[in-house]
Amino acid sequence: MLWFASIGTKDMGKAKAFYDTLLGELWAKQTVDIGRLVMWGTGSWAGLAVAEPFNGEEAHPGNGNMAALAVSSNEEVDKMYEKALELGATCEGKPGERIPGFYAAYFRDLDGNKLNFFHMAG
Repeated sequence: MLWFASIGTKDMGKAKAFYDTLLGELWAKQTVDIGRLVMWGTGSWAGLAVAEPFNGEEAHPGNGNMAALAVSSNEEVDKMYEKALELGATCEGKPGERIPGFYAAYFRDLDGNKLNFFHMAG
């Protein structure tokens, strides 16, 4: 049902470098680049987009908004969380099991957007 999630940026150059490196760890690559919007995916259209707001106003993270990115194992959650922090992200919740079978780690990107990497057991 969800085609992609879009988050805002104040600096497209920094956002592209951050997500090229971070999502490249998951074999994702840029699938769309129209200047003010860049999308990453792993072969299908579903993915993550970063955009400069269409209305020209400053981008800011929404309170309560978050994009969740699925990975293949708890170990990969740990690895991707550490990579995000290495690239300048900030911690919003260290890796761990949140509910039985749901393992996640939360972070904010360079623009303050909240994301997580997660793995569902089973």
